[in-house]
Order: sequence, then C-alpha cells, then structure tokens
Amino acid sequence: MSTSFLEAGVGDVLAGVFRDSSGVVYAVNPTRETISELIFGLHGVEARPTVRLLAPGDAIKDVLADFILAGHAADLVDAETLELRELSDAPEASLLVTESSVVSLVAGDDRVGGLTATDTDFLADVRGRYEREWDAAESYSLRTPPLSAVRETLTTDIGVETAEDFDGLLDSLDVAKGDGEGLDEVAISLLVAARNGQLLYDMSKWGEDVGLASKATFSRMKTRLEDAGLVTTEKVPIDVGRPRLRLRLAEDLREMDLAELGTVAQERLEE
Repeated sequence: MSTSFLEAGVGDVLAGVFRDSSGVVYAVNPTRETISELIFGLHGVEARPTVRLLAPGDAIKDVLADFILAGHAADLVDAETLELRELSDAPEASLLVTESSVVSLVAGDDRVGGLTATDTDFLADVRGRYEREWDAAESYSLRTPPLSAVRETLTTDIGVETAEDFDGLLDSLDVAKGDGEGLDEVAISLLVAARNGQLLYDMSKWGEDVGLASKATFSRMKTRLEDAGLVTTEKVPIDVGRPRLRLRLAEDLREMDLAELGTVAQERLEE
C-alpha cells in the first residue's frame, strides 16, 4: 500500500483517480457524500472512464432524491459514462477499483487519503470479485430525466425566458429535494412558469412528456403553491372545452430576483 492521493476533500481524490484511469472503474460502497462528489466530479473530467457504481440501494436513493444530482446523474447515464447497480453485501471500506489499482478512501479530520494497492495478484482478485458482484447486482432504476433534456425541451416547448429562469432558480439552491430540503423540480417549474405567465396545461404536459412528473403531480403542486400564497391563476378562454389556467406569481413576489423567490417559496411551503 502507498498513499498516492492525499487531498483536501473526497472530490479531489476522485478527480485524481478518474484522470489517471481508462476503461471501467468500479466505485464500491461509496458514502453518500462520495456518490454526490462522484457525480459532479465526472462532469469535470475531460476524458471520462466508465464508472460502475455499486452501492446499497438506500444510499443511492437518498442522494438522487435531490433533483440537481439526479439530473446530472441521468446525463451521465445517458452518455454511458455512469452505470448504477444495488450492492447487497457491502464491504467495510469504500473502494475505487480501476484497471491498474485498488484505491481505498480514508477520511481524516481535514484531508482525505486514497490508499492505493497495485500488486497484480491482489488487483486481479479484487477486480474479479466486483466484476462478479456487478453481474449479479440489480440495476438501479433512475427515473429522473437528464438535466440537459429538461433544459432543451423547456426551451423549445415553453420558451427561452422560462428555461433561463429555471436554470437561475435551480442554481440558487443547494439542494432540490422538496419536503423541507429545497424546492423540488415540480415546484421550481411552476414558479418559473408563473414568473413568465405560462399556462398550467402547457407546463404539466411538458413535464409529463419529458418524464419529470405526471400532470396530476403538477396539479397538486399548483394547489400547494396557491395555498402558500405563492401563485395565483387566471382563466384563459379557449374555443372548445374548459378554460385554461394561466399561472402568475403572487403580487408581492413579482419584483423579487430568483434567489429571493426561492428562499421565500421554501419558507412558505414549510409553514
């Protein structure tokens, strides 16, 4: 063993491993923090390896409850850079198994070490084990659409201004989970739709088509936002059928910038 990586944070260790790796890298039993850093870190590597992430299903689910992370993960899955499977028998350590080394992640008080083993027989034994684990593991179903697809379709189906506000509001949040941990993707979509006077019908159809959420989920969130004093609606007559509803921000929110809107919206939804 030798300490080939000693960095300020786990993200720096991961970046070093990914830069030095090609082919398939197995990320075995990463912590929740490491899963998050891995997803963001892969985006920053120019020549990406293929990462096969093996972790307990609960850990993956907890991390990907955040739409920001889930959307980035979906982009990586779509690009065939990341694969997710559920690990049933987790080892005690968090490992990165490349084609040339086994790296064990060890966190200290203020730095993270990547303890590296390169012995040929040991590497073959460990890699063989996790190749078999991978083959036997169940795939993790990631239901969140790629963030790039969300942005592209929002621009083409709804409008540039709404798409830009979606990005701006999303960027102002640390997490986007809902239930007291940031606004979720449906709330974000409806708030920026209201900021731009979009129709609820158009937004819910777009959201369902892109795989963000069902029309019923959009309708329920619209009601929550109304009850919280965040949005209002006005009826728009159509030639045939029931009038459509145009979304508007509540009057006291209309001059707020996106970061302030996000903060106020989160506070009111928690009341």
